[in-house]
Amino acid sequence: MERPALTVLLRQVKDGDKSALDVLVPLAYAELRRLADSYLRNERTNHTLQPTALVNEAYLRLVGQDQPDYRNRSHFFGVAAQLMRQILVDHARSRNAGKRGGGEANLSVDLVADLSDSQPEAFLDLDFALKKLEERDPRKARVIEMRFFGGLTAEESAELLDVSVETIRRDLRLGQAWLQRELARIA
Repeated sequence: MERPALTVLLRQVKDGDKSALDVLVPLAYAELRRLADSYLRNERTNHTLQPTALVNEAYLRLVGQDQPDYRNRSHFFGVAAQLMRQILVDHARSRNAGKRGGGEANLSVDLVADLSDSQPEAFLDLDFALKKLEERDPRKARVIEMRFFGGLTAEESAELLDVSVETIRRDLRLGQAWLQRELARIA
């Protein structure tokens, strides 16, 4: 028996069929695992949060949502990226446990996966700066989130946000520059 395509399953989930999510996630698991791997790729080998745990926690949160409205594949993975980001932020907060240290002044957004466990205060600074960017320019913040937390390409982000690929690339460059300046001020 052939399994339905991801977009068909997304439509079924949108129509309220929660059981479709149980079929959807195994199909999407490999991609979710790739996202989780990208977040945790450069972490130390004994990191307390493993990619499988990150995927499983994201799945539990996806299933727990009331009336999910996934428009397409990119949107689904964008939501998964947001959830994984929140999981990593929660993990960093619990690791930080109220401690506050001197963050790195020249923090690269490319190192986002390194920070949640090894430098939770720097990861929390990044989350704080990203929230400030979201207040100033929600689209730039979303583009940064989709690229660095979700691993979406410029083309996938453009499709999801209904803008041109050039706009996405410009938003990414400007958003990264703004975050670099903001993180330097925080540190």
